[in-house]
Amino acid sequence: MNDSSRGAPPGADYWVAPEQSYAPGAPPARQGEPPAYRSTRAADGDDTAQTRCMPPVPDAAGGVPGNHGAPGNHGDLENHKAPGNLPAPGPRTKSDMKTEKKAGRNLRAAIGVGLGLGVVILASLFVVKSLFVVVIAAAVAVGLWELSSRLEECKQIKIPLVPLEAGGTAMVVAGYLRGAEGVWVAMALTALGVLVWRMTEPPENYLRDVTAGVFAAFYVPFLATFVSMMLTAADGPRRVFVFLLLTVVSDTGAYAVGWRFGRHKLAPRISPGKTREGLIGAVTFAMSAGVLSMEYLIHHGSWWQGLLLGLGVAVSATLGDLLESMIKRDLGIKDMGTLLPGHGGLMDRLDSLLPTAPVVWLLLVIFVGPG
Repeated sequence: MNDSSRGAPPGADYWVAPEQSYAPGAPPARQGEPPAYRSTRAADGDDTAQTRCMPPVPDAAGGVPGNHGAPGNHGDLENHKAPGNLPAPGPRTKSDMKTEKKAGRNLRAAIGVGLGLGVVILASLFVVKSLFVVVIAAAVAVGLWELSSRLEECKQIKIPLVPLEAGGTAMVVAGYLRGAEGVWVAMALTALGVLVWRMTEPPENYLRDVTAGVFAAFYVPFLATFVSMMLTAADGPRRVFVFLLLTVVSDTGAYAVGWRFGRHKLAPRISPGKTREGLIGAVTFAMSAGVLSMEYLIHHGSWWQGLLLGLGVAVSATLGDLLESMIKRDLGIKDMGTLLPGHGGLMDRLDSLLPTAPVVWLLLVIFVGPG
């Protein structure tokens, strides 16, 4: 999930001094919006685009915000001064914090899209089990497209998308039909395909592009194959449902507790919106849901196994959030896409799900067997 699920409203990841403009003709600052977004909106005439990337504009001292440790750069946000040598604003007041908490995405659209996705997922999962494999493969294809698009726009990294899409689909299907052995073979062939496909273009930046391609193959389709492997068990649909349920509950707990009680930052350099209180909420909610799930949804499950399962989900989901936050900060974007109104891109919904899938698969195999 995106950064807003850890105790701060969406868009609160970046400090921007109010009423400062970083580019000629740039629109007024939004709360928490980095300079690149305003410059992009001014250039496109679009006041909503937030996935386009532009290089940071140097400040008055010649520094580029966000380049920590480089000579002449002011990576420390506490000491950063905006163009014109204007001082950074003082501490936020309670009124400012209340205003920030009210800010956010289109809640109505977010709820509508979430319900729509839930209906599609549950229908495909419990009506025709194999149909859910198609849903996984489609999500992988869209996720790879979003990731490759942002890499090319922001870093000029051109990963070979054709072998990635073909290999990603093959990995998901192999996980369902052949298990872990089939997945590893498909992963190896996908990596080989990336290496060979890129050879058809000039050699400049070859290593950079293929490295990013192999990373994308691991990050999206390989991790997603654990969902299709979960599905192969006799109670596969229930296992997948528990996986989805606990991840959503973890994110919900983190948001609810962090929004209300969040005071201490969890990883301010990566995602300032996430708080330690939010993490406690994620662990508490996920462990409670884990106990109920193992008692009533998983055959031969025990309550203590639910506690461990919920703890594993909360930790992996949080790490998944931080991982994608790190990627988006490096790319200089807020969302990975705009496909889902109120949510961002599909990768913004998969960030906590992908690393959680192997954790749930492994723990369920240990607790109740492969099925």
